[in-house]
Amino acid sequence: MINLMLGDCLERMKEIPDGSVDLTVTSPPYDNLRTYNGNNELWSECVWKAVLADLYRATKQGGVVVWVVGDATIKGSETGTSFKQALYAMECGFNLHDTMIYKKEGPPLSHNRYEQKFEYMFALSKGKPTSFNGIRVKSKYAGQSKAARTMRQDSDDLSDRCGKGIVSDTKLIGNVWEYNVGNTGKNIKHPAIFPEQLAHDHIISWSNEGDTVCDPFMGSGTTGVACVNTNRNFIGIELDETYFNIAKERIESAVNSKER
Repeated sequence: MINLMLGDCLERMKEIPDGSVDLTVTSPPYDNLRTYNGNNELWSECVWKAVLADLYRATKQGGVVVWVVGDATIKGSETGTSFKQALYAMECGFNLHDTMIYKKEGPPLSHNRYEQKFEYMFALSKGKPTSFNGIRVKSKYAGQSKAARTMRQDSDDLSDRCGKGIVSDTKLIGNVWEYNVGNTGKNIKHPAIFPEQLAHDHIISWSNEGDTVCDPFMGSGTTGVACVNTNRNFIGIELDETYFNIAKERIESAVNSKER
């Protein structure tokens, strides 16, 4: 099921039943970093607070919201809006399940601070997440005895710092995810496209096939395309008609490609 809605997400989200969304993967506007065809002037603290509150209403118990966000620098200071949003989500009832990092390369800027290389990906859960299909990679020390390795302890007791058993063949990846963004959105007329692989990785991590995934700031439809490719239902909302049509075309193309 694909449900694409054109309009203000604060209004269109009212059409989503309580507790019906398994996962949200979204990237809201970042302060004043982009204009989004002039629509960013509609974005304010009262808006993102209302969106987070309504996402809590629409999210199933055990569901997750992945909120990908960064901060602008105004008058020499980062705004800290990302932290404000994460803390407010907790006031709404979400758990801050994981503070993840989206590491990326960007063009060098002229300023007196180190170059910005990341954005936050806050994984907000409504209770304990029902689904977690962790992405795993090959262990560097697979097959070795843990007894030969120093293991992290939960206390200051250093008397028994060695592990027991054998190092597994695979291990969970960390919460810093790096993507090559050089060709992202090259032929798509949208100013802020995150990699489809980023959406894919969150979708397979926090949901299962047949689940419903939402993106209230659909933009060019990247989350929707990833949902088609991973057999999830998708609800996408976009305010700007130009971006909505781009998303609609991309998602329909993904559906058609899969049906061939």
